[in-house]
Amino acid sequence: MERRYLLDTQTVVFFFSDWQELMRNVQEILEDYNNLFYVSTTTVKEIIHLYNSGRIKVKKWKTAADILPAIKAAYFELLPVKEEHLATYAALTTQKGHNDPNDHIVISQALTEQIILISSDHRFKQYLSQKLRLIFNKR
Repeated sequence: MERRYLLDTQTVVFFFSDWQELMRNVQEILEDYNNLFYVSTTTVKEIIHLYNSGRIKVKKWKTAADILPAIKAAYFELLPVKEEHLATYAALTTQKGHNDPNDHIVISQALTEQIILISSDHRFKQYLSQKLRLIFNKR
């Protein structure tokens, strides 16, 4: 059965750089060719920023220009930020101590699209009460 998943920044980076950081159940989901995988354009922007600032290193990427083609070659679909996502973002009840607007956009996209979000960020669990469907990659 086909399922749709939205991959957060850490999940995408682990996919390309450190497969062992992904829990076995997440690896199985990513290995199932019947699933559809999405990466937010916000996530791509964040990965490029982290790469250019030296905060992440991925051997497969020689320059930041290699990131987008690698994501597309992995058959991940880009999910652009749409008007409906911004409406959800505007109405999102942000949780105390979680001030990352990139995370809030990705969460809003998952909520709007009714798609399962895969993340290692423990703060995302705070949004389960807002109907976020989450697979937590416990590292």
